[in-house]
Amino acid sequence: MPSPANESVAELSTMAIVDLLVVDVRVRRTDSAGRRPRATDSGVAQAALYPRAVQISTWVALLTACLLISFTPGAGAINTMSNALNVGFRRAIWGVLGQQAALLIQLLVVAAGLGVVIAGSPTAFAVIRYLGAAYLVYLGVRQFLRRPDMSDQAAETLATESGWSMFVRGLWVNLLNPKAIVFLLAFIPGFVRTDQSLTGQYAIIAVTIVVVDITVMWFFFAVVARGFRRLTGSERGQRNLNRLFGTLFVAVGIMLAVL
Repeated sequence: MPSPANESVAELSTMAIVDLLVVDVRVRRTDSAGRRPRATDSGVAQAALYPRAVQISTWVALLTACLLISFTPGAGAINTMSNALNVGFRRAIWGVLGQQAALLIQLLVVAAGLGVVIAGSPTAFAVIRYLGAAYLVYLGVRQFLRRPDMSDQAAETLATESGWSMFVRGLWVNLLNPKAIVFLLAFIPGFVRTDQSLTGQYAIIAVTIVVVDITVMWFFFAVVARGFRRLTGSERGQRNLNRLFGTLFVAVGIMLAVL
């Protein structure tokens, strides 16, 4: 989901989508006797839809926005690709699930109204932002300085990293990003109707965002990383990949801190 490397791009894309795709759907109307309206004599039927948590047109707009945002590379994508290179495609799902857990926490924060508090408090925002930036820089430096090791033992150590370890790393990569909360504060209202059940709407929004992000992270970015695995067969290839992903992590961390 939204990441510190591309907040500006994601925000512009989302706002455009919200403006262009979110369509107001007419709510159910009744006559004085409480009956649903019938089709007019000209044969043009009037819509008489029962209220639902999220209208189909609104959900399609939400789905489109989620796809565009998820495909925009960021810290989550980098983390997913790094995991896929180290432990393989199947086990990389643990890092992806950690990222989704962070996303759900951020969505709960926004739904509970705490997002407004964080966005309105320069101190709280700065503390979370700099912690997130420091964590990404730490991951990047560690990756950059990792020495190539062609031994079977080293390969086994990387390949057998615990699922919990990847889950926690994915959780912190996304959670320590206050800009994601601010982004959700701007993003969610375009898909929420105050005259409908907020619980139902937030549940549908959460499921849509998570399912889309898991699909894109695992079946796109993790698959893309498989193409780099042939480079891990040599010391030079390992060194280049470590430096590449280390640099990307550090760059994302710096952007989170200064933008």
